[in-house]
Amino acid sequence: MALLEKLKVGIFGIGLDTYWPQFDGLKARLEGYQQQIAEQIVSFGDVDLVDAGLVDNPERARAIGSLFRQQQVDIIFLYISTYALSSTVLPVVQETGVPIVVLNIQPVAAIDYQGFNALGDRGRMTGEWLAHCQACCVPEIASVFNRAGIDYHLVTGYLGESRTWEALRDWVEAAKVAEVMRNNRLGVMGHYYAGMLDVYTDVTAQIAAFGGHIDLVEIDELAQLRSGVSDSEVTAKVAEFRRLFDVSPECDEQELKRAARTSVALDKLVARHQLGSLAYYYEGTPGSTHEEIVTSVIAGNTLLTGRNVPVAGECEIKNAQAMKIMDSFGAGGSFSEFYAMDFNDDIVLLGHDGPAHFAIAEGRVGLLPLPVYHGKPGKGLSIQMTVKHGPVTLLSVCEGPDGVYMLVAEGESVVGPVLNIGNTNSRYRFSLSARDFVERWSRLGPSHHCAIGVGHLASRVEKLGDLIGVPVARVC
Repeated sequence: MALLEKLKVGIFGIGLDTYWPQFDGLKARLEGYQQQIAEQIVSFGDVDLVDAGLVDNPERARAIGSLFRQQQVDIIFLYISTYALSSTVLPVVQETGVPIVVLNIQPVAAIDYQGFNALGDRGRMTGEWLAHCQACCVPEIASVFNRAGIDYHLVTGYLGESRTWEALRDWVEAAKVAEVMRNNRLGVMGHYYAGMLDVYTDVTAQIAAFGGHIDLVEIDELAQLRSGVSDSEVTAKVAEFRRLFDVSPECDEQELKRAARTSVALDKLVARHQLGSLAYYYEGTPGSTHEEIVTSVIAGNTLLTGRNVPVAGECEIKNAQAMKIMDSFGAGGSFSEFYAMDFNDDIVLLGHDGPAHFAIAEGRVGLLPLPVYHGKPGKGLSIQMTVKHGPVTLLSVCEGPDGVYMLVAEGESVVGPVLNIGNTNSRYRFSLSARDFVERWSRLGPSHHCAIGVGHLASRVEKLGDLIGVPVARVC
């Protein structure tokens, strides 16, 4: 998979040039506040910041718009340093056409009224007030953007406030994920699980919503790669299995080698096509080479998933998208579906057979044999794991009558008994009751699959939706 360049972020502040000769030191003070914000953005990592300084007249606004366009920034942060004319804003945004986040960020939570009124000099007092009046032109900017048909987003707070910095981080992280999805190459191998109507998708709609490229890869190519895998590569991959998984003593050595050979071939397929994610399903006729492959992919696909190339079974392209989003947020994103409800403990069990995200497991992941792949042909090795206990986010990429949308919910992965059936399996508690959660989630129309990641990320998912124009429904 090709590495992406750093997210290119533009920032500019706005002020009014009339103020500078009137209030000594005001401009430098406001530039200092903007510098604090710029440093905070850079601290989030993997950011190339284009800092255009303060814009205080329409002529400079046009020049900065050209600068941002030439630099091909991915997102722009507009810092309101004090009152400014909207004519210093509109030209920048019109020139660039990228998402813009308006920062209504004061220097402090509240003006020191006693100290302020003690200044005595009304000129100095006015200058001091202007250093705190960021909110003054938020309505003006919003009005102009609304009338010009320009989408925008707001962050309101004060310097140093954790909530403000977290909102800023969320926007940066969401922009990074938007860029990942825009450049992602999603491989599709095989075909849908026949009759699973909710899984079927409009791939053109997926590309229109998230960008990227969908690469239709052939299982025949995987078979060809597999036939060329050397014994030494197989031995090395089996050693990797033993290093990263708790390999059950029940695993037959030949089964380990069979899965290892397929895993090596999968690595080569992903590298050849520079895939960032994969959706697959195949059956093959009994005893065929293709059946040999599809009954030995789980271990290798689990390794890929834990290494930032999420793999979704049952050819669930939409869920491969959801898994990639969660993985790009650094949250994992394990393939899941509802398994059962526990009304006594008020929890929902979710899991799935096939590949899992081993990087977010509670403890080590088990590799063990299954005598039958339920609902699928053959038998072979499988993964057993529980998602790390603590806060989690569920994400589903959906398609409905009005197009593509995302469905998100926050909950907790909790301790308790699970089903040791050689699948991923976890217990989840939500702020809603288990019965209300399942009903509300289901009525919003997802497929029966979702991606589960660690941490509470609904706010970032919502911001991602805002940036790319994909609606987000939040259950809890």
